[in-house]
Amino acid sequence: MSILNLVFLSIGLAMDAFAVSVCKGMEQPKMKWTNALKAGLYFGGFQAIMPLIGYHAGHSFHHIIQAVDHWIAFGLLGFIGGKMVLDSFRCNREVNCSFGIRSMLVLAIATSIDALAVGITLGFTEVNIVTAVLLIGVVTFVLSVIGVRLGYLFGNRYSTWAERIGGIILFLIGLKILIEHLSPNLIFTV
Repeated sequence: MSILNLVFLSIGLAMDAFAVSVCKGMEQPKMKWTNALKAGLYFGGFQAIMPLIGYHAGHSFHHIIQAVDHWIAFGLLGFIGGKMVLDSFRCNREVNCSFGIRSMLVLAIATSIDALAVGITLGFTEVNIVTAVLLIGVVTFVLSVIGVRLGYLFGNRYSTWAERIGGIILFLIGLKILIEHLSPNLIFTV
């Protein structure tokens, strides 16, 4: 998987953490950078750890399911992407705006479950997992910090669009993996 694909994958995975960060930032009466850094560390940390766990699980079973791994990758990424897009259309989504350990831990786990599934699909591909995990964690950290700031400045106007775009990106990456395996003579430059 190319670096550019990993960047797009990282952005797609970070979008739900970004959306939650925007919502948390909206409720701050005063912009607190320590809260933005907390969001970045929790979300970025979990987004980095979960694909590593998934990668080792996927890599361990790759020899057993190698014939259908591209379908599994497409199914998981398509499902996660589709769910993100559908969730972005739901009204009255409530986010606990506390930056306490309990609240952040629950949200970090909830927003990184998709990263676990993506990690499984990475176990089926030729990828440098250290590079992938670092990129996913750093991109999520940066976008979460930015999300808290934007939430504080602009409110909830952009969080649903971010989640939709992230979902579409994940679906397209899954589709690309499927097409590459079904038509190996096609060359994608991305």
